[in-house]
Amino acid sequence: MLTLVTMVILYVFGFVFLYGLIRVSVRHAMEDLENRRAEALRMERMAAERDRAFVQDNAFLTNN
Repeated sequence: MLTLVTMVILYVFGFVFLYGLIRVSVRHAMEDLENRRAEALRMERMAAERDRAFVQDNAFLTNN
């Protein structure tokens, strides 16, 4: 009987632990995704500014 009770308790705590582990993993993945999205947006803006500055400095390349 004690074995059965111990097994049920460990079984339930195992599921609770796995639920918490999955929840933490998803939270960290979402934070990483947000950080990468912000970084990609920043890099895109920097590239656009660099292109704009290049075209202004080298207008002869654009036939203007």
